[in-house]
Amino acid sequence: MHNLGKVRTIRNMGTVQSNNGAARSRIETIADEIVARIERGALRPGERLPSIRGASELFGASKNTIVDAYDRLVASGQIESKPGSGFYVSTHRPKRAEAVEPAKVGAVDSVWLLREQLEKRYEVRVGDGRPPAAWMEGSEVGPYLRPVSRPGQRSLPESYGSPYGLLPLRQRIAGLLAERSIGAEPTQVLLTQGANDALDMIVRQHVEPGDPVLVDSPGYYPLFGKLRLAKARLIGVRRTADGPDPDDLAAKAASTGARIFFTQSLAHNPTGCSITLPVAYRLLRTATEHNLRIVDSDPFADVLSNTSPRLAALDQLDRVIYVGTFAKTLSASLRSGYIAANAETIARLADLKMITRANSSGYIEQIIYDLITSGRYRGHLKRLIGRIEAATTQANDALSRLGLPVFGQPRGGFYMWCELPSHIDDTQLSRVAAERSILLAPGSAFNPDATPAPPAMRVNIAHVGDPRFASFMAEHRAP
Repeated sequence: MHNLGKVRTIRNMGTVQSNNGAARSRIETIADEIVARIERGALRPGERLPSIRGASELFGASKNTIVDAYDRLVASGQIESKPGSGFYVSTHRPKRAEAVEPAKVGAVDSVWLLREQLEKRYEVRVGDGRPPAAWMEGSEVGPYLRPVSRPGQRSLPESYGSPYGLLPLRQRIAGLLAERSIGAEPTQVLLTQGANDALDMIVRQHVEPGDPVLVDSPGYYPLFGKLRLAKARLIGVRRTADGPDPDDLAAKAASTGARIFFTQSLAHNPTGCSITLPVAYRLLRTATEHNLRIVDSDPFADVLSNTSPRLAALDQLDRVIYVGTFAKTLSASLRSGYIAANAETIARLADLKMITRANSSGYIEQIIYDLITSGRYRGHLKRLIGRIEAATTQANDALSRLGLPVFGQPRGGFYMWCELPSHIDDTQLSRVAAERSILLAPGSAFNPDATPAPPAMRVNIAHVGDPRFASFMAEHRAP
């Protein structure tokens, strides 16, 4: 009664591999083994577990390892500690989570798509906007998601700090921007809680109710949601394989009087395509002629070439507000990004940040700074670039086999834009797919206005090779 029965020996194993390939510690292995025996009924509620010494001998692990494993089980409510007596299987264990069924499909729109990015109810995630967790926190970066202590350096900020964000990280970002030929002092960099937070602040500062606002079409649907909340009037600028159409931008700026244009020049979401240098020059000329401010998001900057044509490099932050983030290249859980702009714009946004958010997370900013300066981030990026390149090739092959044409020549990001046969309703297709636990991102969700658009869908290169997606599309593609 005081032992765990036939327990798999883990002596001298160090770490073992879980199903997803991530290394798991002995502490986790021991804790999971005990939970498994509890769930199988081999250990009953109220039954006493072996002593620390007894479990140490049984598992071939140190006493400290057993103490940590037991502490973890106490914290999770699986076992109870009775001082002077020992550890017992809890009589009030948490219930096992039931399998989550796919949500009933209501309106297939941008709100539905954003919700599914977070809740992850669907098994096949071709329409996901994020890479697999194993590409980020589940792999090389995971063990280092904590501040690195150095002599004389505090790991945790003592107070809110500057509203501009952690100075050493802003200095390092200014250096990264210089590598992209964007000249910026640390005072021209404002740290945010990710790119979405940056866009929200820019919308609050520069958009009034009723204002005409120019956006990519197709474009970034979370931005559309923010602009609609601000009661702006969205006007789509046609997106080509070479970037926003300069003629369309000029015509709509002239006809509407819009004074701001939101775009994503490189590895565009949702098409995956990037702007060319001639188009970039024409866009900036149009911006000057029509007194346009351009907000350019660059979420994949760290995995793209520093020589890629960037509006902020050509403009040197005169009319361009540049938005960056670490969420796409580190982890969606590390909500940290930044805005680079002229000093006056950044000062106003810093005031807005104080009023609406107090500050961004100094703790997360310290983690990112340590990852960058230790060289770990650079090593992670090299591996991530390799994964993106391999997945892009595989996605092109998979879509070609399905007879789904890819728009332009996407590379460097996570997305491709697939045109669908004209008889298909992309919204209805997504609804049917959801009933099979397949998440598709219909082209209609990326349409900023009521202008009719050919049926299409955004696909995530990491998930497009799933055979269940191939089977579904083969079934529904024919008229």
